[in-house]
Parts: sequence; structure tokens; C-alpha cells
Amino acid sequence: MKLSTTFILSLAFAFLLGNCKAGGTPIPSATPAGGGDVGSIISSALFDRTLKYRNDPRCKSNGFYTYNAFITAARSFPGFGTSGDVNIRKREIAAFLAQTSHETTGGWASAPDGAYAWGYCFVTENNKLAYCTPSSQWPCAPGKQYYGRGPIQLTHNYNYGQAGKAIGVDLLKNPDLVATDPVISFKTAIWFWMTPQGNKPSSHDVIIGKWTPSAADRLAGRVPGYGVITNIINGGLECGHGADNRVADRIGFYKRYCDILGVSYGDNLDCYNQKAFA
Repeated sequence: MKLSTTFILSLAFAFLLGNCKAGGTPIPSATPAGGGDVGSIISSALFDRTLKYRNDPRCKSNGFYTYNAFITAARSFPGFGTSGDVNIRKREIAAFLAQTSHETTGGWASAPDGAYAWGYCFVTENNKLAYCTPSSQWPCAPGKQYYGRGPIQLTHNYNYGQAGKAIGVDLLKNPDLVATDPVISFKTAIWFWMTPQGNKPSSHDVIIGKWTPSAADRLAGRVPGYGVITNIINGGLECGHGADNRVADRIGFYKRYCDILGVSYGDNLDCYNQKAFA
């Protein structure tokens, strides 16, 4: 719920991440088109190389985000990392890890191995606000707060409610599971990745080439590519006003991970000239 900041990108999710993770329809259950297993795309060694400092004592996440938890969670979502040919599958894993690395980054300009080696450095956001929007469908549990947690920084009661329903866990009553159970944590991020919201396509459909922009999308500059995924996640804050350091950071992670996985970047990496989704 960048669902948003490095962790400040998660600001006031009704607005910040009303654009980021406003919630939506159930998880797609399509059968993978490409077959295979996520583990055949990213091995434990590649995972360690990609998220190089996630277990470093300087990262608050130290030891939380494990490879086994990622693979276990990924296998719960048909199509994730298994749709299309091998290059499409690699690009999806690179894009997912890049966007979530931006959400959890601990990097800085002069960091060892560069800023983009420091993804997955945090589990919870720094500014822990309640993020409770009154709702009869997704009521906030007494004493619980719905601040950013996990790879996608899931935020707001309505997102916790929908994600929990989809993965079979009551996250409204137990939001801390997203910060204490690494499998559940990854599942919430992949749930958001796989789930369309309102007039937004899923990030999954975009990266595998399944999304076709409408006339309104094209008029708004929203075209297939990594950039529109940034728009899906936090377009209300980051897209449509020219160059933005946050967008550039997301691209930096993406390029690094594509290079590690040995796949091309594709077109339209930024959303500088895209209007945000409504």
C-alpha cells in the first residue's frame, strides 16, 4: 500500500494511496500460459544477489524477507512469474522486485554497491499512522493500525481487508501478521500485483503484455510498459508532472534487476507524461 514512501510514499493513503492501492476485484485465477515454476526464473543465489543487503544488520528487515517465503507465496498465485515466455517471466519478477524494493529501500547515493542494492531494507513504514477509513464492509478493529507493512507497504483497512479475504487470513484483526509472517507479507504484495482496481489494470497484466490501453488511457499518455505500473501503484503523487526522483528510483531498481536476470527492459519505463488513473 505504497500501498506508498520510500515510506513516506505511503502518506495519506486515502489520497496518497487511494491512488496507490485502492483495492478492487478478486485475484485472477487464470492458468499460467508459460508454465514452469517461479524458482526456475530466480534461484536462491539470484535472489540473494538481487536483494543483496536485505539481511544486513543495517537494515531493519534483517533476515525477514527469505527466499523460501517468496517462493511459497508466489506459488499461491497462478500466473505470477509463470505467464508467457521466459523473457516475459523474467521481466515480471524484475518489475515486481523493483517496485517493492523502492517501497522498502534503505539505499542512498553513496551506499555500498549503489542505492539499488538496498531493496527490502524495511518491513514497516517509519511514520505509523492508523490509516482507518470508516467502512461497514472493512471495519477497523479496535486498537489496530493499518500503516504500511511488507514489500508493497500495504496500507489502509480496506486493503488489509481485501488482501486478507483473498489469502484466507483475517488481516483486519491481525494486521501485524504482514510484518511478522514473511509468507503472508509476500502474499499481500503479490495479491496487490495480481489484482485490478477500478479502472486500473493489474500490474501483472501490464508486464505480461495482456493489457490493452483504452482510448481514454492513450489520451492520458498511459501506454504499455513499466511506467504504467508505477502509475498504478502511486500515480497520483509521482506521475504526470515531468521528471520525478521517485519514478527514477523505481526505474533504477528495475534496470538493475533486469540486468541481473539477463532480460531487456522493454519500452515506456517512466510515467512522467502520464496522467494518473482516476
